[in-house]
Amino acid sequence: MLAQLIFNGLVSGLLIALPALSLALIFSVLRFANYAIGAMVTTGAYLVYAFNGPLGWPLPLAVAAGMALSVALSLLLDRLVFAPLRGRSGVTLLVASIGLGLVLENLVRLVAGNAPRGFGVEIARPARLLGLRVNQEQLITLVCVLVALALVWLVFRFTRLGRAMQAVADNPDLADVRGISRKKVTAAVWALAAAMATLSGVLIGLDSNVDPQMGWNYLLPVFTAAILGGIGSPMAAVAGALLLGVTEELATLLLPPHYRTVVAFGVMALLLLLRPQGLFGAKWVRK
Repeated sequence: MLAQLIFNGLVSGLLIALPALSLALIFSVLRFANYAIGAMVTTGAYLVYAFNGPLGWPLPLAVAAGMALSVALSLLLDRLVFAPLRGRSGVTLLVASIGLGLVLENLVRLVAGNAPRGFGVEIARPARLLGLRVNQEQLITLVCVLVALALVWLVFRFTRLGRAMQAVADNPDLADVRGISRKKVTAAVWALAAAMATLSGVLIGLDSNVDPQMGWNYLLPVFTAAILGGIGSPMAAVAGALLLGVTEELATLLLPPHYRTVVAFGVMALLLLLRPQGLFGAKWVRK
C-alpha cells in the first residue's frame, strides 16, 4: 500500500510539474508571478477538447493543434496585456495576471458552459506492474511529462535559446549589452509556458475531466511546488512538484483525501516561514 501511495504521489506531482515549471520560468525571466497559469491550463485543455470532441480529431493531433492555438493566444495576450506594463513592478504585473486569469476562465465558462467534458479516448483496464496498479491515464502522464521535461532540459542546457533565457534571468541589463533580444526571449518564454500548460491541462482532463475550474483547483499546488523547489529555478520546480505530490498522497494515511489542499497550503506556509528561497535556492539550471 505504501509503494502504491508513493507511485500515485509521483504521478500526481507530474501533473503539476509542467505548470509549476512554467510559473518558475516566467518568474525567473519576466520577474513576476503569473497568477493566470491556472487559466492557461484551463484554456489549453478546452482548445484541445474543441478539436478532439466536436471536430472528432484524434487526441494527438488535437493536442498539437490546441498547443499551437494556445501559444498564439499567449503571445497575443502578452502583447496586449503585459507588454504595455513591461518595466513596472512585479506586483503590478501580478495584479494584471490575476485580472487576465479571471477573464480567461469566465470566457471559457461563457463559451463552453459549466458542464464537465471528457476527451475521446478508449477505456482500458488498469495494468499490474511490479505489484503496482497502473491505469492508462497514469501511464500516459508518465510518458508525456518525462518526454516534455527531457526536451525542456535539453533546450535549457544545449541551445542558444536556453542560454539566452538564462542570461536574461541572471542579468537583463548585461544581456541587452551582449545583444540578446529580450523581446525574442520573452516570446519564447510565453510560447514554452503555454505549450506546457496546455499539455498539463490535457493530462489533468484525462485524469479527471475538463471543466472551467480545473486550472483554479490546481493553482495552489502549482504555486506551492514552484516555491518548494525555488521559484527562481525552473527545473527545481519539478522536484518541488514531485515532493508535494508524494506528501499529499501520504497525508491520506492520516487525513481524508479532500484535505489535500490543506496539506499544500501548510507546506507552502511552512516553507515561506523557514526557507523562503526554496529547497534548491535560486540557481537557474543545475548542472
